[in-house]
Amino acid sequence: MVAQSGRLMMSEAVLDAESADTAQDQEPGEVPAAHVDQGSAADGVRFILYLDGVEYDQALSQLAVWVGHFLLPVYGREVTSQAPWCPEWWRHKDAVALLYALWMAWCDLSDPAAGLTGPAIWHRDYLAHTMAQLRDPSGTFAGCKPGNHREKPFPVSDFR
Repeated sequence: MVAQSGRLMMSEAVLDAESADTAQDQEPGEVPAAHVDQGSAADGVRFILYLDGVEYDQALSQLAVWVGHFLLPVYGREVTSQAPWCPEWWRHKDAVALLYALWMAWCDLSDPAAGLTGPAIWHRDYLAHTMAQLRDPSGTFAGCKPGNHREKPFPVSDFR
């Protein structure tokens, strides 16, 4: 239910009056090219790294609800040094990107239109890989412990 309501909030595509005229020439379900900008899916959802300000904050809040009320209660495991999890995961941009992509895949594949195998595909192709990447002992949350977020320095680039 959380994923479905999140999908409804995040994926409402709004066509303005001008594009309504051009939409008549479109195939059913096709989004006019003018409305598909960088980072946008066909249903109007934009990837979180392309958002800023209020849009980013709203998307992050919706992601936090999904992570806190669905992902971690169902798929979270004990936090250990071999499987770390950061209590402030939203402060890691790479974690936000990975989790948002996982959420987008969940919304798409848990939709009834995805068919009965959609959730199995999500587990096989998205969940296991993403969680392994996030919880790898040398990965995103390395050094983070329950009650302790650790900032990692960014790589240095000498490009001039």
